[in-house]
Amino acid sequence: MSIDVIANDHVLGDLNAPVVLIEYADFQCPYCKRASNVLREAKRIMGDRLTIVFRHFPLQKLHAHAVHAAIASETAGGQGKFWEMHDALFEHQDQLDDSSLVEYSREIGLDVRRFEMRFGEDPYFHKVNRDYESGLQHGVDTTPTFFLNGKKYEGDWMSDRFIDYLQTLADEREQVAQ
Repeated sequence: MSIDVIANDHVLGDLNAPVVLIEYADFQCPYCKRASNVLREAKRIMGDRLTIVFRHFPLQKLHAHAVHAAIASETAGGQGKFWEMHDALFEHQDQLDDSSLVEYSREIGLDVRRFEMRFGEDPYFHKVNRDYESGLQHGVDTTPTFFLNGKKYEGDWMSDRFIDYLQTLADEREQVAQ
């Protein structure tokens, strides 16, 4: 089953890139934190050849703060700072209680009063829920889960071989396009 980028996804890069990676992640998951570092390095190396799309898949039975962290990122997104909050949440993964979420909103330059007033409003909660449901529909059962150019990736992502694979995939797609 193929998966496509949709209008309300958080996208880092150009959707015409040779590699579009969709990640389902949980801000409290230690593997997702590790994956965020791997993806940051892949993006640094590959530049506009890689686009990263983030979707929420909070494992609330395992991670008590995962849902609120996801909602906080969406609330920050309402002020145009989703990726800044994304990075702050992974950086401070061991402190995701609500008062810490407010502090991170201050650190990334949000209007804190607006953040507090809008936190948990229906559009943000529903976005997290839609991402989660989409993950279930596409066979996501753990985090992180990656889709590369629409297809679920089942290989190793924890080593440099993953970045090598992404570069090879980009090379192949660019050669086909020529």
